[in-house]
Amino acid sequence: MVEMRSTNTARTQRAYAPTRFLLLAFSLLDFSSTASAYTPNRIFARNPNPKPRPARWGPPEKRDGSIPLIISNNCEATIWPGIGTQAGTGAGTGGFELAAGSSKSLTVSPDWQGRVWGRTNCSFNADGTRASNLNGNNGGGAACNTGDCGGVLDCVMTGATPVTLFEVDLAGGSGGTQTFYDISLVDGYNIPLGITYIPSSDPSSQDIPPNLTNAACIGTAGWLADPATSGENGNSTNGTFPVPWEGTKTNAQVASWCPWDLQVTQPTKPGDGVYPYPDDNIQRPIFDPCLSACSKTNSPSDCCTGDFDDPKKCSPNLYATSAKAVCPDAYSYAFDDQTSTFIIPSGGGWEITGATLGA
Repeated sequence: MVEMRSTNTARTQRAYAPTRFLLLAFSLLDFSSTASAYTPNRIFARNPNPKPRPARWGPPEKRDGSIPLIISNNCEATIWPGIGTQAGTGAGTGGFELAAGSSKSLTVSPDWQGRVWGRTNCSFNADGTRASNLNGNNGGGAACNTGDCGGVLDCVMTGATPVTLFEVDLAGGSGGTQTFYDISLVDGYNIPLGITYIPSSDPSSQDIPPNLTNAACIGTAGWLADPATSGENGNSTNGTFPVPWEGTKTNAQVASWCPWDLQVTQPTKPGDGVYPYPDDNIQRPIFDPCLSACSKTNSPSDCCTGDFDDPKKCSPNLYATSAKAVCPDAYSYAFDDQTSTFIIPSGGGWEITGATLGA
């Protein structure tokens, strides 16, 4: 169950930036090249909106309509959210600094398709155009430990793996009237992420049960909420629409779910240079970003590509089964779309919360 703060929406106005739009459009020509293991949701691809939706920087003009996109930071430290636009009009920003306990209200167009992720431990120069001298060599290299997007604050490309992703198409399907979304761990995991649906003024939007729209992935020890005793607490659920019962995990289980060789920062070897067996007896870092098998190897068998582009030939590997056990709402590998893609009528907005509490 997810516990999140309610946040008032407030539209932000910002001048259109043609230079940034050109950069964004250029990066979208080869979106997958920025992260070789990037695996888009197959349901999104199989149900495209046939109408042309060129990617624009944004924010949307009033005459075009707008959808609220709120990004909140429930972490104990600052994060740097990144935003990528694949279709429609974006929020007018590709990333920003977000202090602990704060939120930022943005808007996107009703036909927007994009992704949101969290970057951690970033250090930029004064202009946000590259890493500071504290990271990299003389300001070169990545500016963030996870989720970096070319060393800049205002992303024009997707984040480097591993990242926990929110993916959404607000106008999917043949008629453009459905919203497809997921929490994806196909590119790995870095921080807990929660998704809260914001109903529109349309009665059909308000009638959608909240227990069918709000999702969370808690893959970091210390962020588990107490198990629900009634199935009715969290995410505005009630007796009519309780949260479905799910198996609970302990902090010890959450702390060790990532396969040993996929940890970004493996624990230091003991003094004799040999790990004891089993490895799970070794204390892991609390902040323990995890690569997916696909993002580490980029092999067809791990990424379900080439000869393995078939659910009968590409089964979930150890990473996918481990991720699914901890985050049953999340998209864990290429052919997991049927159990992890949320589909609802279009019209509502979203709050994405980093380091949300949940179970």
